[in-house]
Amino acid sequence: MRAVVFEQYQTFPSLTDVPKPTPGPGEVLLKVAGAGACHSDVAVYREFQEGQPGAQSPSFVLGHENSGWVEAVGDGVTGFTEGDAYLVYGPVGCGHCSYCSKGQDTYCENAATNPYMGIGLGRDGGMAEYVSVPARNLVPLGDADPVAAAPLSDAALTPYHAIKNSLPNLAGGGRFALVVGLGGLGQIAVQILTALTGATVIATDMKQDAMDRAAARGAITVPGGPDQAAAIREITGGRGIDAAFDFVGATPTIKVAQASMAVGGRFTVVGIAGGTTEWNFFATPYESTITNTYWGTIEDLHEVVAMYRAGQIVPDVERYALADALEAYRKLEAGELSGRAVVVPTL
Repeated sequence: MRAVVFEQYQTFPSLTDVPKPTPGPGEVLLKVAGAGACHSDVAVYREFQEGQPGAQSPSFVLGHENSGWVEAVGDGVTGFTEGDAYLVYGPVGCGHCSYCSKGQDTYCENAATNPYMGIGLGRDGGMAEYVSVPARNLVPLGDADPVAAAPLSDAALTPYHAIKNSLPNLAGGGRFALVVGLGGLGQIAVQILTALTGATVIATDMKQDAMDRAAARGAITVPGGPDQAAAIREITGGRGIDAAFDFVGATPTIKVAQASMAVGGRFTVVGIAGGTTEWNFFATPYESTITNTYWGTIEDLHEVVAMYRAGQIVPDVERYALADALEAYRKLEAGELSGRAVVVPTL
């Protein structure tokens, strides 16, 4: 079968022929409906080096945002019907530590000794015609479009988990939420915040078209610039933001969100651009929190799918044939995508 393969560090992937996978015990083979191209994939093949924390040894098929139809099952697997559509939960932990037992595979206590981080992250992913995954990692999609659903396994799951953890800060009237960075995750974050809270959503980005899309979804937008934090505070009447989410994670974006916080606010850094910040007792709103999150739980993904099926989450996707998958990655690197690139092998 054809697949997009990460073959060596700091090298662009290749589209090549690999053996069709066979599902092992406890696994399900999916015919891939869609596979999202994510900036994390770019980090895998552009940024990481051998031995670096988080690096996944080549070679393997990329693609950690996957959906598909049941093709076959391995030994010991029951309850799946051929042709049914599922979304794939990407993280794969040890399966038996305290975090994995709660569905928090991203925080697996044995991550350092696991053979891989997840599907498409050390283990063969879904940027191919077929992918084999643990049965436990499948979330049913019913009659919802599986192609548009593919990026939800990261681009919706990640902001959903961060927002869910911050819901106490947004409960009640007169609350304000801030979304910094309006790429794939940020656009879905605006939708999740609108569906789950009554907060006024403020969104900011350097790209006008991204802000226009967020505004169409009900957000108040603020352009970048030296007065960015002051403009955000002015919208809140000077009180500040109750819950902020930075989907970039660079030092300048962290500083903007930090300067916008209210007393008792919660600021979650979701993006992994490697930014840093300083803390000062007198310059920090009292009882405000800076934290971070990584991906989400499988329970969260079931809830994300429920929102998708209810029409509360509508991802922006650009569809590509598998033959054009490398072009999708080139556009992703160049910042030329207005939505999430989804590779559709059946096109």
